[in-house]
Amino acid sequence: MLTIRPATARDVPVLRELILALAEYERLAHTVVVTEEELLRDGFGPQPKFRALLAEYDGQNAGYALFYEFYSTFEGRTGLFLEDLFVRPGFRGQGMGKALLARLSALAVQEDRFAVRWDVLDWNTPAIEFYQSLGGRFRDSWKTVSLEGEALRTLGSSQPA
Repeated sequence: MLTIRPATARDVPVLRELILALAEYERLAHTVVVTEEELLRDGFGPQPKFRALLAEYDGQNAGYALFYEFYSTFEGRTGLFLEDLFVRPGFRGQGMGKALLARLSALAVQEDRFAVRWDVLDWNTPAIEFYQSLGGRFRDSWKTVSLEGEALRTLGSSQPA
């Protein structure tokens, strides 16, 4: 039986394990540095920076969705940004990804969010087709930009005093 539930502090080891599994699937395992301590602090401390939903099937950890709030100046309200959506390979094709997105969408509606947004890697054709089948709209005229590492430090240190 499929169960979708909010993650708790006790689930931090499972969350980290699922994050690593997602990173392996996305060919990015070498970039994962997050620790259980950081996940505990950032997701379950006094000012949580993210929330997560866990999908369990017959008591087994099958997948997760990790998300956080963002603000739209045009809308004048918040949306939810889906950072990670992952279902373990052995559980795919059974509706778990859709169930996670449905629960997240219901939460967004309940909390009066204007949207749920996320990114998908351009090579991940199964995910792209899945999102399109749900009515997901690709914002092709928008490009995601990320300032990281040395570029972030260089620009940050160039600010006038």
